[in-house]
Amino acid sequence: MVRAFIMVEADTGHAESLLETIRGYDRVEDSNVVAGDVDVIVEAEAEEVYDVIGAVATEIRSLEGVTDTKTYVCLE
Repeated sequence: MVRAFIMVEADTGHAESLLETIRGYDRVEDSNVVAGDVDVIVEAEAEEVYDVIGAVATEIRSLEGVTDTKTYVCLE
C-alpha cells in the first residue's frame, strides 16, 4: 500500500468547496482545510504509486480553483 500527502493551494474562497469535492474521491482517506502556506492537505492511499499520482493528484490539479499541488509519497 502506498500513502501520500497532497498539498493543495487554492484561489481565495475556494478551499471549502474544493474540500467537499476532494473528499468524494475513491482513494482519499482524509482531507482538511489548514492555515499556512497551503490551503488543503489530502491523505491518499492506493496499491501503486501511479494510482496516487496518476489518479488523485491529477484529478485534484484539474479542479477549478486549484492553483498548485505538491505530492509527497511516504517512504515507510
